[in-house]
Order: sequence, then structure tokens, then C-alpha cells
Amino acid sequence: MKSQKKEITFTEGPVFSSLILFAIPVLGALILQAAYGAVDLLVVGKFGDASSISAVGTGSSFMQMLTFVITSLAMGSTVIIGQHIGESKPKAAGDAVGTTIILFAVLGIIITIVLELSAGAIVNILQVPAESVDKAILYIRICSGGILIIIAYNVISGILRGVGNANLPLLFVGIACVVNIIGDLLFVGVFHMDVAGAALATVFAQLVSVIASLGVLRKQEMPISFSRSQCRIYKNELKKILNVGVPIALQEAMVQVSFLVVNSIINHMGLMPSAGYGVAQKIVSFIMLVPSSAMQSVSAFVAQNIGAGQKERAWKGFSTAVVTGCSVGVLIFLLGFFGGARLSSLFTNDPEVVLQSAAYLKGFSVDCILTCILFSSIGYFNGRGISIPTMIQGISSAFCIRIPVSIFMSRLPNTSLTLVGLATPITTVYGIIFFIICFAWLKKKEQHGL
Repeated sequence: MKSQKKEITFTEGPVFSSLILFAIPVLGALILQAAYGAVDLLVVGKFGDASSISAVGTGSSFMQMLTFVITSLAMGSTVIIGQHIGESKPKAAGDAVGTTIILFAVLGIIITIVLELSAGAIVNILQVPAESVDKAILYIRICSGGILIIIAYNVISGILRGVGNANLPLLFVGIACVVNIIGDLLFVGVFHMDVAGAALATVFAQLVSVIASLGVLRKQEMPISFSRSQCRIYKNELKKILNVGVPIALQEAMVQVSFLVVNSIINHMGLMPSAGYGVAQKIVSFIMLVPSSAMQSVSAFVAQNIGAGQKERAWKGFSTAVVTGCSVGVLIFLLGFFGGARLSSLFTNDPEVVLQSAAYLKGFSVDCILTCILFSSIGYFNGRGISIPTMIQGISSAFCIRIPVSIFMSRLPNTSLTLVGLATPITTVYGIIFFIICFAWLKKKEQHGL
């Protein structure tokens, strides 16, 4: 099928403009996607109390973790489809799409059943404050009912980004965000459904987005050869997708689990630190969007260029992303460090919760710069289909650095969320050092023709 202008060809033309034209709609989509939980928390914070804030903060953090893992697994499809596009193999790209659809449909059913049965256990593990337990369980159970919808959106977005189209995912998530805002104001503000209303608004918004995306895609031409008959498992494509996607998903899962452990540690510190951390995490979810968009853009860019045999251009894309991301990261660092209280006050009127949130952001904010280097490195290795280093880095940093440092900081005399927040940039420094070693290993391997 013929490609339309909405698909970006990464294998030719200026590197910077190709990345920016792709990264901007990716960033826009990530901003709007992060707005799901943020809008929930903002509306609940205005109409509810600290127990509701804590419940939505913890519950949405867990659902965000799950979404990140799903997105990471879908990255395997993005990379493989991108490589097939670079190789000029539209039929193979279509086979990868069909395999992806069946794989994630089965996965979605399994996850839905597991979460509905284990919501109470999850909340207990997270050590949610007693005042928030029932609300957190309700939030997770309602959102779990929409897992298939969440998966459908992320699979569609992953496929589109693999062919170089980041504009349609932005459109789809934009629709969902508008519906979510209306739903939150209606269910929480008007009907006073509190946590349940926020969760229902989120699921309904995602459903509307998926329905809209399917309608648009029926009329959209893409540079792949795909038909309904290809909706089955192709063993070769499945193997390729899982070889790339599973290590990435494992890495993301362990990173997100480590953040949940940190959440649990902070929950143990009391209701106000828990609520403050919940607010801070919503702000962090926005701050982290620049490096996240860089990672996804680098992955797609590198995948197409590796498929086309252009290793030097792939490396240039990575280095361009690092410089650009860090430049923006400096500005975000200043905003997070000096404007934490102002940002936090958007989500709650409680001065103590604002104070706790701002304290965490002070310790965390330097990570805005460092993570642009780390995430671009992850994107490069993922795009090359070498995702084992990503997995090793993610698991080792989560359990050997982030969790132990967070526990240590939380137990210091007169500790604060600022000290706990420092655990994240310390972990990122380790990750950067890890990938510097990996780049040296990869260079030596290529020099020896291995």
C-alpha cells in the first residue's frame, strides 16, 4: 500500500528535523496520556479529601505501571515493524501486525482476570493507608475492567509509530483526554461519585478513543501489506517481537515495581507524605515525558535505519536526541526545583500535601536532565533489537540501587521526601554508567565483525 505524507521516512533527509517532526506528536500524545491520571487526581483533589487523593494516587500509579509494561511489550512490535519498513518488506510488516493483534488480545484477557481477583492483595502489598484502602481497591477494579481497551490503544499506537506515523496516536489520545475531563467533572464534580467516578471516566474515555481510532484506521493507507486473514500468529514474527519486547517489558516492569515499592515505603511514613507523593508522581509523570518521547522516537528512528543498513545514521539520531533532550531537560529541572509548590497546588488545596509534594520534587528534579541520556540510550539499543542490556540495566538499577537507596533515605533521622526523591537521580547515574560500558562493548563487537 502507498504511504501517505503522515508517515515519516527516517532513512533519508535531515536527522534533526525527522526526529523532531516525529517526537513532537509523540510528546503530545504522552502529555495527554499522562493527563488521564492527572485529571483524575486534580478533580478528586478539588472535590474529595486526602484519603481519596492517596487512593487515586496509588491506584493510578499501579495502573500507569501496567500501561507502561504493556507499552514496553508493544515496543517489540514497533521495532520489528520499523525494521521491516526499512527493509522494504511490507508483507512481513503486515504479518507482524497480525501477530501483534492476537498476542495482545490473549494477554489482555489474562490480565483482566488476574487483576479483578487480586485488587485487594495489590492494595495490601502497596501498604495503602487504612483510610484509603477501600477506595484504592475500587479504583483498581474499575480500571482493570478496561484493560483490553488500554491494550487496544497502545497496540494501535505502537503499530503506527513503527511505520513512522506519530500524528494519529496524538489525535486518538486527544479525543480520550477531552472525554476524560468531561467525565471527571460530571461523575466526580456533579454526581459526587469520588474515586469510582474518576475510574469510570478514565475507562469510558479510553473506549471512545479506541472506537474513534478504529474508524479512522479503516480509511488510512499505510506502507504495509495487511488484511484480516493475517490476524493470526506467525511464529517467526512472534519470536522476533518477543525477543525484543519481553526484555523491554521486564525492564519496565521491574522499574515500575521499584517505584511501587518506593510508594509503599512512603505510604508507611503516613497519610500526608503518601498524599504528597501521589501528587508529586502526577507531576513527575509529565516531567518524564520529554525523555520518554525521545526514547520512543530514537527506537523508531534506529529501527528503520538499522533495517536499511545505515548504522552511522542510526547513531547520529541517538546523539541528536541526547543533546536536544538535555537542553529541554535543563528548563524542566528549573521548573521542578523552584516551582514545585506552585505545580503541586494545581492538584490539591491542602497546604500540607502541597508542602510534601514540593519537597519530593526538589530531590527528584535533577533527574530531568540525566534521564534524557539514559532513555535515549535505551531507545538506541531497543531500536537495534538488542534489548537484553535494557533489561539488565532496568532490573539491576531497580533492586540494587533505587529500592535500597530509598529505604536508606526514608530511615535517616529527621528524613524528608526530598531525601527520598534523590534516590531516582542516583539510580539514573548508575544507568548512564551501565550504558557507557554497553556502548563500548557494542563498538568492540562490531570492530571484530561479530
